[in-house]
Amino acid sequence: METATLFSPLALGAIPLASRVIMAPMTRNRATADGVPTPLMAAYYTQRASAGLIITEMTHVEPRGLAAINMPGLHTRAQRDGWQRVVDSVHRAGGRIVAQLGHAGRASHPLLQPGYALPVGPSALLPAGSAFTTEGPKPFVVPRALAAHELPAIVDAFAMATQLALMAGFDGVELHAGNGFLIDQFLRDGSNQRTDAYGGAVEQRVRLLLDIVEASSQVWTPGRIGVRISPFNPYNDMHDSDPASTFTHVAERLARRGLAYLHVIEPLAPSPVASNDSAATQPAASRLTPVLRAHFGGAVIANGGFNAAAAESAVQQHEADAVAFGAPFVANPDLPHRLRLGLPLAQPDPATYYGGDARGYTDYPAIPVAA
Repeated sequence: METATLFSPLALGAIPLASRVIMAPMTRNRATADGVPTPLMAAYYTQRASAGLIITEMTHVEPRGLAAINMPGLHTRAQRDGWQRVVDSVHRAGGRIVAQLGHAGRASHPLLQPGYALPVGPSALLPAGSAFTTEGPKPFVVPRALAAHELPAIVDAFAMATQLALMAGFDGVELHAGNGFLIDQFLRDGSNQRTDAYGGAVEQRVRLLLDIVEASSQVWTPGRIGVRISPFNPYNDMHDSDPASTFTHVAERLARRGLAYLHVIEPLAPSPVASNDSAATQPAASRLTPVLRAHFGGAVIANGGFNAAAAESAVQQHEADAVAFGAPFVANPDLPHRLRLGLPLAQPDPATYYGGDARGYTDYPAIPVAA
């Protein structure tokens, strides 16, 4: 059997890829105030169409799911039409693209909510941190705990967004169950202190995710649906008493459902994000991602500060099937070309990550292929 490499083809379920270099989802806050993707966003994603797969920035599935201003949504016709223009442009450039669907949950603020209501979450616990609102950064507030009878509507919102993604022409969807957003808030016991069927033991905390996966799979074939998790990520004031057990259980429950992939955020130690040089990485034996891959039984995308050498090693050693790159794709629209040839990587400007215009977004040049 031929050894897989970072640039060998791969099928993620029903999604065929030309390479295993994945563009990670990155919030850039360039949508309209109503969450409609713009022509500038179409240009940005099209510039990066040489990725084996593009995963879009988090796209909220209902108005209460907004985490910050100018984030795109996928729950109105205008948003669907805006995303269709993005997708069509990426496809014309030969790329593949999936929509990352998420819900902010408690990681929001009344200024971002319909009617200035409280954000919702699994439990009424105040998280540390802040949300970027129309009035600038504002500290998180104590969320309103969702009642059990409200959760089917959340599930339906994900299913409807999956339907709209299908209509917009996406190649699939990624259900965002990481980074301290709503599904993750239900999964981890630091944020979920419920005593009903959606709280307590991990077998119950995983229920909302499984309900969403099932509902979305009724809309679109499971082979077009991926799930993203972040077992150790403290972002949005998240923690769990036993992340290895929690997320091994998640992987086991997602197994045999025919999903396209499991996307795991687990930083390397150290995290060389802006170099093509080889670097020491955390031994596979001490990392959770290969364990999750074994329990999941399907394709796994690794994510967490990989450089070219570390990514190649992860694929060749069967620790992951593909590797997602975040920050390097910001300043290097032609990242796969640079990684393949060992060319130098441009450095991104963090001051232009969130919001603004074309500066720091679509004005990073590609290296001519002849070079």
